[in-house]
Amino acid sequence: MRKIIFLLPLFLIFAASAWAEQQPVYPVKVSENGRYLVDQKGAPVFWMGTTQWQIFREYTLDEARITIESVRKNGMSFIQAMLMGVGDGTKPNVSGEKPWINDDPLTPNEAYFKNVDSVIRIANENYVVFSITLYHQRYRKAITLSNARAWAKWLAGRYKDLPNIVWSMTPEAKEEFIPVLRELAAGLHEGDGGSHIITFKPDPSPYSSSFIHAEKWLDFNSMQTWKGVELIYPMVTKDYNLKPVKPVLMAEGAYEQGSEYGFEVTPLWIRRQAYYSYLAGAHHTYGHNDSWRVLPTWKEALYAPGAVQMGVLKKIFMSREEWWYLVPDQSIFASGGNVEGQVLNLAARHKDGKWVMAYLGSKSSFAINMSKVSAANKVNAFWIDPKTGDSVAAGSFPNAGVKEFSTPEEWEDALLVLEAAEINKGE
Repeated sequence: MRKIIFLLPLFLIFAASAWAEQQPVYPVKVSENGRYLVDQKGAPVFWMGTTQWQIFREYTLDEARITIESVRKNGMSFIQAMLMGVGDGTKPNVSGEKPWINDDPLTPNEAYFKNVDSVIRIANENYVVFSITLYHQRYRKAITLSNARAWAKWLAGRYKDLPNIVWSMTPEAKEEFIPVLRELAAGLHEGDGGSHIITFKPDPSPYSSSFIHAEKWLDFNSMQTWKGVELIYPMVTKDYNLKPVKPVLMAEGAYEQGSEYGFEVTPLWIRRQAYYSYLAGAHHTYGHNDSWRVLPTWKEALYAPGAVQMGVLKKIFMSREEWWYLVPDQSIFASGGNVEGQVLNLAARHKDGKWVMAYLGSKSSFAINMSKVSAANKVNAFWIDPKTGDSVAAGSFPNAGVKEFSTPEEWEDALLVLEAAEINKGE
């Protein structure tokens, strides 16, 4: 018995060490081909995010820890948060500390930012990255063209050595905000030497940062579609095809259990939004109504069905060989594909034909061009339930001609995966 008691801690230590070695080495940066994010070793990083806009202001440190740990447990790795919370940027946190002395960004309140320090460090311990909004259009009375650069420089300098940060700005998608965005970006680069990448998510929707795509400081594009589920595919496709190539993030859609959209945002709609984003070539961020509004039920919302199912999605994608070489390709469908409206059937493939993924947003009958799995003469097909990740074999077929499929009877939506049974080696 003594040996068992002695060895168990060693086992846990080794297990924890092995887990840590598998985690990304932050900060993230853009891949060489501009399509996705990588860590400092060049390993691809899958952005599955969630919104916790108020975590720096409306949560105690213990509550922030609970929230961050839930993000990790759900399989997510990015949190979008507003540094000063929702509003004009001058409200105090739960300890009564305001961000700035006399509401002046050039006189930061050390007590407020010590709490921010702690929250970011907790996230770093959990290998979670914060995408931090340092400027929102509602902050514009405090953050102006004259002080934006100095404010951003101070902020980036303070956090230059914390690796788990992406910087974000959230004004309206209007020309009038471009000068202040440029000043903020310049200040960030001066403060941390460019060690953290920068994006811009317009608010309100439905807009993308790509209206200033050519700005060199803009490392990747972010968009907001709000209730416009039908906008996800065309907006992502537009940004995906822009030059120079930059990663695309569908950063904010309809929130789970939100009441303001004119339809019930069920887990099915949460899944649809996410699969539309990824199969169109973007990354995705989830959100829950009770979290961003900090309702009394916010703790229950941390493990809402939609949140848990985003972790299922991430596992499905990351289980594909070289998932980062995903190429959207609607010609995979010989029939039954659909890119218009709110209920879509979308597909994508590995760039070298090692696999195909087809998402069916509802019960569907369709046909696939089997030659799209070009890396082998034989194709293994299987269904995956997006709710659970459970898989069901669908048969083996030659990689030629057209094959008809119908989604499993009891499923709300479905994912069909076709994989090369044995990679051709040039024979």
